[in-house]
Amino acid sequence: MKIKIIYLLMLVPLVARDIYFTRSGKVSFFSSTPIEDIEADNGQMTCVMNLETGEVSFRIPILGFSFKNGLMQEHFNENYMESDLYPNASFKGKINDWSNIELAETPQAVRLDGTMTIHGVSKEISEKGHISLKNDNIFGSSRFQVIVADYDIEIPKLLRENIAKVIDIDTELILKKK
Repeated sequence: MKIKIIYLLMLVPLVARDIYFTRSGKVSFFSSTPIEDIEADNGQMTCVMNLETGEVSFRIPILGFSFKNGLMQEHFNENYMESDLYPNASFKGKINDWSNIELAETPQAVRLDGTMTIHGVSKEISEKGHISLKNDNIFGSSRFQVIVADYDIEIPKLLRENIAKVIDIDTELILKKK
């Protein structure tokens, strides 16, 4: 009987948490050079957020990016991102000053600090985003840049003029209570 009570006491904090979740967050990127623009979209971003602590975790399957040009998509996965070796990009961190943020329908600016991992390389980052609460759903968005060289993504010399050194990233998500 004691074991059952202890087990129940251990489960209460897990059930009581305010966890919000999605498996259909959107992320897109854009690379612009004088020779060509490259863009791709992915609607498979997973995100978990703890509303009590402001902790967030994202996972993006690299193979989920869709390009207008199939050859670009093949090169992206095989030559640059090596998605067979590094199938996901991720972020794990926290929204700064979370205890002072009151969620409302009007989006408000926030800063996220944490570790982003792309192509097997982890890097501490701090980026701006926006967050709001509507109809019991949390809406989040961000726009930031990634420097390709920071994540050991090698661009062949022949193609260096075709691919930007800095990529623009946009994210949008709607989290539902778990």
